[in-house]
Amino acid sequence: MADTSQGYPIAVRDSNLGTAISLMRRTLPYALMRFALLFGYSLAGIAWLVVMLGGAAWAGTHIAGVFGAIWVVICLALGGWFWRMMLRYTLHLVECGHVAVLTELITRGSVGNGGESMFAYGKRIVIERFGEVNALFALNQLVRGVVNTVNKVIEGVGSLLPIPGLEQAARLIEAVLRAATRYIDKVIFSYNLAQTGANPWSGARDGLIYYAQNAQPILKQALWITVLDYVLGALLWLVMLLPAVAITLLLPPSVREFGAIATVVIAVLFALAARGAFLKPLFLIMIMVRFHNLIEHQEVNRPWANRLDQVSSTFRDLGQKAAEIFNRPATAPSPAPATDKSA
Repeated sequence: MADTSQGYPIAVRDSNLGTAISLMRRTLPYALMRFALLFGYSLAGIAWLVVMLGGAAWAGTHIAGVFGAIWVVICLALGGWFWRMMLRYTLHLVECGHVAVLTELITRGSVGNGGESMFAYGKRIVIERFGEVNALFALNQLVRGVVNTVNKVIEGVGSLLPIPGLEQAARLIEAVLRAATRYIDKVIFSYNLAQTGANPWSGARDGLIYYAQNAQPILKQALWITVLDYVLGALLWLVMLLPAVAITLLLPPSVREFGAIATVVIAVLFALAARGAFLKPLFLIMIMVRFHNLIEHQEVNRPWANRLDQVSSTFRDLGQKAAEIFNRPATAPSPAPATDKSA
């Protein structure tokens, strides 16, 4: 049977915050690009806030209160759709390039041959490896769905943190874990990139099995990172209240009537921009480094592959797509048997 163990070098060993800051500094252009993008969307959000609250005030005054409420509902629906679809997709493109560069730094210690910029390298690698960005976006959505399934079948969620009596808070822990898994799809994408020449669908499938094998140590780190994310995110929001108050005072009088709401929303938008540009990449780097080091010299676990085949139709779809490309039966087990450490 073919060797399916992880077969690429690793140049970065420490998954602590200091190492993440160092890698973040080396890829600062991507962080600044993310901030510019998110800040631009924040300004668009403020303009949307003015239209929503100003229009509601005008409709409530000149027509009827119910029309003001209807206007708010329409604006919330349209703004939510735009924010979720357009921003999410645009960020996805930037994040994939960033992950490509970070993967090179983590596995090789350098990016390309130095003859092209980080943006050019990230774009080239993503296009060469996946061909079409839309297909990559769909693949990441499949991966995220399987990750949620993996977390459901992992036993002993309450034992992830060694705190007495924490078992009674299992539901709260599971909610936090769902938030922690927001990074895992990009981690598996990084594994896919590190597997030079591998089929993306097969690579995603093997990466998911590796995640299942090592879910508990990865989620332990992700859990603490999520708590830190909430704490630092709240501090960012408090810091952003001051510029938010200043901007609120510059808004039209009809909007200033909702001064408290406007200030809170503006502060949230600015805090989300700073968090998305600088905090989230830091946490992603920490989990990426941890993942790559955990799976070093491991073999893909066949029992976990069979288990995921049974509980996740999405996981089976990945296997079928990989099988179609390799022109072999979808049920043929590619992974080699190994001891299951987390099932």
